[in-house]
Amino acid sequence: MDDPVLRVQSQLTNRDQVLLSWLYDHGVLTSFQIAHALFPSLDFCQRRLRTLHRLRLVARFRPQRADGGSYPYHYVIDQLGAEVVAAARDERPPRRDHARVERRRWTSSRSLAHRLGINGFFTDLAGYARTHPGAELHRWLPESACDRAGAFTSPEDPGLMRAYQPRIRPDGYGLWAEDGTEVPIFVEYDSGGEQLSVLLGKLIGYQKLFATIRRAWPVLCWLHSAARERNLRRLLAEAPPLPIATGARDHAASAGLSPADAVWAIAHGDGQRYRLVDLAVYVVDLRHELSEAA
Repeated sequence: MDDPVLRVQSQLTNRDQVLLSWLYDHGVLTSFQIAHALFPSLDFCQRRLRTLHRLRLVARFRPQRADGGSYPYHYVIDQLGAEVVAAARDERPPRRDHARVERRRWTSSRSLAHRLGINGFFTDLAGYARTHPGAELHRWLPESACDRAGAFTSPEDPGLMRAYQPRIRPDGYGLWAEDGTEVPIFVEYDSGGEQLSVLLGKLIGYQKLFATIRRAWPVLCWLHSAARERNLRRLLAEAPPLPIATGARDHAASAGLSPADAVWAIAHGDGQRYRLVDLAVYVVDLRHELSEAA
C-alpha cells in the first residue's frame, strides 16, 4: 500500500521540516511570521506555502477584520503534516482528527491574538538569526512542554531533581545563542488586558523551580506598552530578587528593534537596556555546590 508520509517526505526541504514542526508544536503562524523567520522574501514564502497547502501538509484560514477586509493567511498543521512530524520524531501517529481539532481550535479561539503574539516573539528571534551570522534560536518549547517532569534538568542531576514537575506555565521557553554565548529564557507575553498582579503571581512558580533544580535563567516579561512596563517595574521592586527582565513592544517597534536587540531592562536594575545575549550574565548554575557537598 502507498504510504502518503513516505511519498511526501522526499519533497520536503529542511526549512519545510522546521515549519511543520513549529506548526505542530505552536499551533498557528501567519504568512508574514513564516516569511520573516524562514524565507528571504514574502513572495518566495507564499509560493512555498501554496505548495505545502496543495500537498495537504498545512491548512490555512483568513480571519475577517471587524472594520472590513481580512488579515493575512494564518497557517496550521494539516493531518498529513502532523503525521510527517510524528514520524520524523519517532513518535506515535497523531489522532486521525488531530488537524481538524487544531484548526477548529484556532479559527474559533479567543486566544488567537495572544498565541500569535507569543509566536511572533520567537519568529522575530528566528528572523534576526536568519539575517545575522552567529545568531541562532537553538530551541523553542511551547507552554505545554514546560510543566513536564525533568523538562529543565539533565541526566546527571539527582533522581529527585529530575522527577520534579515544574509548577510554571510560561508562554514559551527558548535557548538563544549569539557568537558562542547561550542564554536560556522563559517568556511571559503581556497582551495588555490582564491585571499585572496575575503576572506577579506566576513568579512564585519560577522561584520554586529555580530553588529545586539549582539553576536559574532570565524570565522575560514582554509588555504591551512602555506604560505597562513602568507599572510592572514598580511592582517588581517589592518582588523576590529573581532574574527578571522587562521590555515594551511599542518601544521596540518605534525604534525598529527586535527582541534580540537592546530592549531589556533588569527588574531591580537602573533601567539600562541590554541585548538578549547580554542577559547570559544572569544565568546561574549552583549544581556544583551539590557535588562538592557530597
